[in-house]
Amino acid sequence: MRLKQRDIGAIKRATSETFGASATVRLFGSRVRDDLRGGDIDLLIEADRDDRAEWRRVGAYRDALFRHIDEQKVDVVLIERGSTPSAFARLVALDAVPLP
Repeated sequence: MRLKQRDIGAIKRATSETFGASATVRLFGSRVRDDLRGGDIDLLIEADRDDRAEWRRVGAYRDALFRHIDEQKVDVVLIERGSTPSAFARLVALDAVPLP
C-alpha cells in the first residue's frame, strides 16, 4: 500500500467526520500495489444513507480531507448501505483493501 501513515490517518478522520463513525473506507487501484509509482488515491467508502445528494456528500468529504492533507487527485466511490451498489462499485470492492 503506497500511502503515508499521515495520509491514512487523514483519510480515516475525514471519513468519520463526513460520513459518521460507522462508515468504512478501503483503498483500491494503483496505490494498493507497491510495485507501481504515482497514481491518484482511489477510495471506496461505505456509509449509511443520508438525505443529501451523493455529489454533495463526496464534495464535503473532499473538503474535509484537504483540510488535513495537500490537495491532490482523489477518486471516491460511495456505497450507501441499503442501496444497490453500482456495477463499478461492486467491481472495485473485489480488490479494495481496508486501510490499516
